[in-house]
Amino acid sequence: MALLGYTRISTVHQDDQLQRDALLKAGVAAERIFSDVISGSKDARTRPGMMKLLEFVRPDDTIVVWRIDRLGRSLLDVIATVADFRTRGIQVQSISDGIDPSTTSGRLLLNMLSTLAEYERELIVERVNAGIAAARTSGAIFGRPPSDPQLIAQKLQVVQAARAGGKSAAAAAQLVGWSRATFYRHQAGLSPSE
Repeated sequence: MALLGYTRISTVHQDDQLQRDALLKAGVAAERIFSDVISGSKDARTRPGMMKLLEFVRPDDTIVVWRIDRLGRSLLDVIATVADFRTRGIQVQSISDGIDPSTTSGRLLLNMLSTLAEYERELIVERVNAGIAAARTSGAIFGRPPSDPQLIAQKLQVVQAARAGGKSAAAAAQLVGWSRATFYRHQAGLSPSE
């Protein structure tokens, strides 16, 4: 069982020394600290330092962070990252937050965070749906615009003439910006859309 550390700062103008000092004090060896200097907007598992950490870590190891928010860009990302670690048999310990999933209180805190993350997801969905409803009420139209039947008929004539001239379906369809499947769909009259 090894202690591994992870630090993250957002810009090169910041310094992760405070985080490193806390990890060293918690017993993490300096050579086992993985770091990222990257915006929090990037998914945790795609950051270079995190990817190296994930290659190195083994089941029963413990990843130590200065604060739990260093693991993700949002509460949802943090919870997903911690859940991924736990399914791999990896423990997470947060020094400042007092979160240690190997303890009963640590698991309680993680479960509370998980509940808050689920609540946040539901609020986001509600806000998005409310925004869509408001946009529709004010006349916004979502989805692909309807196709002009006359334009479709003209394009079909061009493609059919090219086919009669010996071109393949794909080459003829490409003349009007269609795929072969779109040509066949319009030819069959199954869909009026392009």
